Amino acid sequence: MSKELFPLKGIVTVLNTPFTRDNRLDLAGLKKNMAYALKSGVAGFLVPAMASEVYKLSFDERIALVETALEEAGTRAVVIGGAGETNPARRTKMARRLLQAGCRNLLLQIPFAGEKRFQDDVMRVADLGPAMLMIQDWDFRGNGLPLGLICRLFEEVDSFRCLKIETVPAGPKYTAVLKATGGRLNVSGGWAVSSMIEALERGVHAFMPTGMHEIYCLIYRLFQGGRKPEANEWFTRLLPVLAFSNQHLDISIHFFKRLLHAQGIYATSRVRPPIMAFDRFHERHARTMIGYAIGLMKTARACQEGIVCSTRKS
Repeated sequence: MSKELFPLKGIVTVLNTPFTRDNRLDLAGLKKNMAYALKSGVAGFLVPAMASEVYKLSFDERIALVETALEEAGTRAVVIGGAGETNPARRTKMARRLLQAGCRNLLLQIPFAGEKRFQDDVMRVADLGPAMLMIQDWDFRGNGLPLGLICRLFEEVDSFRCLKIETVPAGPKYTAVLKATGGRLNVSGGWAVSSMIEALERGVHAFMPTGMHEIYCLIYRLFQGGRKPEANEWFTRLLPVLAFSNQHLDISIHFFKRLLHAQGIYATSRVRPPIMAFDRFHERHARTMIGYAIGLMKTARACQEGIVCSTRKS
C-alpha cells in the first residue's frame, strides 16, 4: 500500500488544562495559551492528553477543550483530539463524540494486552472514519509496542498515519520505526524531550512538548535550517528546566501550570487531584526555574525576530 507522509512537522504543543479558582475549565485561558503558541510558530496542538490531566476531565469537558482548540486554531494549525481511555467502550464513545464535534484527527492511548486485542481496539476507532489516527506508544519501563505490530497496523489501517513514541529509550525506537516504514509513518517524540536534538538527528518529524513554545520552535527552525550548532546551544540552555520539570509527569504538570500563570496566560496554577504533592522544595526550585525560563523565552523571541540567534551573544 502506498501512503503519503502525514504533513505534521515541527512543534505540536500538548496543552495543559487551565482551571478557574472554582475548578471549572478556563477556556479563555486555553485560547490565550494557543494564541501565544501560534504566534511562536507551533504546527499543531494535542488536547486533551496526559499533560492535560485527561483522566480527571469529564467527557463534556474534553469535548469543550477540543471544540475551543478547533475554533482557535482554525486553518492555522493541526488539532489532534485525545481519545485516551483504558476501557474500549468508553474509548469508542469518546472517539465518536470527538468526530461529531468536528475533530478529524485522533490520538489513541491503548493499554497493550496482546497484539490481537490491541489491533481490534485500533480497528474499533478506525471504523468510525477519522481522517488521521495517531497511536501513542507509551512505555516508561521498556520498548513499547512491537515493531511488527506497528508496521502491520500502518499497512492495514488507512487512517493510522502518525506514531507518538514515548518509550525507554526512545532513540532506537524512532530509528527502527522510520527504517521499517521507509519514513512514511509520521513519527513524533513527546516525553523524551530531553533528547530532542538526538531525535531530530534521527529524523523525527515532530516534537510534542508542553509550554515554552518559542524556545522549542526556535530550536526546531535552527536545526532544520542547517544551523545545528546554534540549535544545540539553545537546547543546552533549556536543559536545567527539563531536568527539573521532567522528574515525573505530575511535577511537569505542576511546573508548567505555574509557568503559564507567571506569564499571565493562565489565571491560576490549579491542578486537579489525585496528583503528586508539590512540596516546599519543589516550590522554591520552581520559582528559580520559572524566572530562568521566562528570561530564556524573552531572548528566544528576540532571536525569532532576527535580533540575535547565538546564545553566546545574548
